[in-house]
Amino acid sequence: MSATDPGAAAAALQGLDAASIRAAASRIAPFVRRTPVIEVDGADFGLAGLRLVFKLEFLQHAGSFKTRGAFNSLLSEPTPVAGVAAASGGNHGAAVAFAAMRREVPATIFVPTVASAAKIEQIRSYGAHLEIGGDRYADALEASERWIAASGALAIHAYDQRATLQGQATLALELEAQVPHLDALLVAVGGGGLIGGVAAWYAGRVPVIGVEPELAPTLTRALEAGKPVDAPAGGIAADSLAPRRVGSLMFPIAQRYVEGTVLVSDAAIRESQRALWKTLRIVAEPGGATALAALISGAWKLPAHGTVGIVLCGANTTAVSFD
Repeated sequence: MSATDPGAAAAALQGLDAASIRAAASRIAPFVRRTPVIEVDGADFGLAGLRLVFKLEFLQHAGSFKTRGAFNSLLSEPTPVAGVAAASGGNHGAAVAFAAMRREVPATIFVPTVASAAKIEQIRSYGAHLEIGGDRYADALEASERWIAASGALAIHAYDQRATLQGQATLALELEAQVPHLDALLVAVGGGGLIGGVAAWYAGRVPVIGVEPELAPTLTRALEAGKPVDAPAGGIAADSLAPRRVGSLMFPIAQRYVEGTVLVSDAAIRESQRALWKTLRIVAEPGGATALAALISGAWKLPAHGTVGIVLCGANTTAVSFD
């Protein structure tokens, strides 16, 4: 586990302690689903000796964990007349649009051209105003920031905002109540909102492992550099796991409480999707299947038999064949 400046860590963790996360869980409880877990013999996935516990967060409203952070952000601040605005690769935009629809406030969502057709259609179905432009998330973020400055809309950041992190942390609070003992927890990483919130909740009680596409190693590069730095932003999960860099708020938490990161290939992510379909009849988007890819590919292994938690974080994709 990496060392970190205690002062920086304390500053980042302020507002992300157990009490604040429980408060966020209470705040969003009327609006989000308590998603189930399923326990599976690892042999079903060719992983004899392991017990796998899948957190089925893709069953959340709007199809991903992002809905937790979206509601906590929306409920934590007064909403201006201009409503809310967000930049997204797709899932966060869908979550913010859904939350805004439920709260009956306007939403303007900015997505890059890499966003999938399924996610674009979903955002529009919730009644948000959608702007599409730029090649990557960073382009959408710049456009959203210009709009927010001009309109006065409330910014709901996809990952680098305390209320967002608190909301995502409620997934871990919920998971620990469902499965009190885990030997490790695998979490896919994009901007770091999910793993930052999860790591803040567990606070070292469970080894939390970040899993990233080889073509979008944002947290891996940041941990190597000792600070958030720009990283490549490509691969089949680029619409959910490929920001330019991880968030500054989550980074000291990751330094302190994330055990390490693992990189997986696009081929491994696709194989993970196939395995989820073949074994559990679950259709996960590439980002949603990335955490499992670390196990299936052999990129990460427990040193002994044990129970591994795996967050299946999203399923916003069109129907595909894995035969």
